[in-house]
Amino acid sequence: MLKNRLLSWLTVIFFSIVLIGCSDKIESVETFNSDSKPPIPNVENIAEVATPSLIAQLNENFAQTQPQVKIISPQNDEILNTDTVSVSLDVKGFETFKNEELKMGPHLHFLVDDQPYRAIYDTTQSIELKELTPGTHTIRVFASRPWHESFKNEGAYAQTTFHLFTPTENNNPSSNQPLLTYSRPEGVYSAEPIMLDFYLTNTPLHEIATENKEDDITDWRIRVTINGESFLLDTWQPIYLTGFKKGKNWVKLEFIDENGNVVKNAFNSTVRVIDYQPKNKDTLAKLVTNKISLAKAQAITKKDSPVIVEEEIIQEEEVIVEETTPEVVTPQEDMPSETKIESEEKPKEEETPLTSEIPKNEVNTEMTETEKQEGSIEETITEESITLEKNSATETPISEEEITSLGK
Repeated sequence: MLKNRLLSWLTVIFFSIVLIGCSDKIESVETFNSDSKPPIPNVENIAEVATPSLIAQLNENFAQTQPQVKIISPQNDEILNTDTVSVSLDVKGFETFKNEELKMGPHLHFLVDDQPYRAIYDTTQSIELKELTPGTHTIRVFASRPWHESFKNEGAYAQTTFHLFTPTENNNPSSNQPLLTYSRPEGVYSAEPIMLDFYLTNTPLHEIATENKEDDITDWRIRVTINGESFLLDTWQPIYLTGFKKGKNWVKLEFIDENGNVVKNAFNSTVRVIDYQPKNKDTLAKLVTNKISLAKAQAITKKDSPVIVEEEIIQEEEVIVEETTPEVVTPQEDMPSETKIESEEKPKEEETPLTSEIPKNEVNTEMTETEKQEGSIEETITEESITLEKNSATETPISEEEITSLGK
């Protein structure tokens, strides 16, 4: 019995070394929705899909990356007489930064107790924890790719447990038991598929755990429950899921043994609520839906990447021009004709109301004055003609003698 147990542990160590040297992912013969005890409910809405092709391509940039993360302070099992703690980290083989335009980049996931993680993009500055409650607290931190997928190589994860004033049983995971750290999904999402990822420590390979039923190595699985739909995972690698409803969705991860019971340890059963609001605008949404060019997306994996004009943005601008062109050109063509019509019709419109708006009394008055003027003119002409007639009647005719004298 002792010999078999020794051989089992030697096998665990051997395969762990091989795993670290070859890959950061644990392969398995069983994956999504595998059979187990107790029976797993049917999954109706949630479905697993392939890793988005753009993310798979970007992941090649980290093929040789082996982050090494350490917590300098506080030290493990340290007792501090304060409610404010300054955390110092040491990170090697991994450059953290955030691209200003795309708002993404390699970073650390920093967790205090069972709270959602905080993304750390600058490891040169200490992290201040304020107003912590008295008692025991645990910090977990690990390296993450820009799209929040954790690095799973040896040394990428660090953990420390410290105490404020005095130790307590809360937030104090056992170092002898497997430990599950919930990572993703977290926060707000605007496109599917959504990645599910977690971190495991003190956990043997699934194949080794199931190799010998008589050994003391406990088999394990991760039970995932999303909005009441459950399935099992026996691989330590991220998966991409669809079928989330718009709005609030709850996700629960549990580390269970071969009988379907949660392995007793702090943080081995964690639930989060995420918000799914389909908009397809942020960088992560564009990554999972391939709505950004590979050349452009390289900027979130390489700090000094040159600025690339986004191909998707060019296409969007062309579409916008096509949509707005009819609206701009048509008014320009129609406006002159409409203006001419208005200019031609306006005088007619002005004359008509002017005639119709004149009161009848004013019209009669104007005609009476005109008639008076015409009457006065006629009277003047008549008087002049009468005078001329009188003058012509009073003139004396010239005699023949006067005519003769004038001729001489």
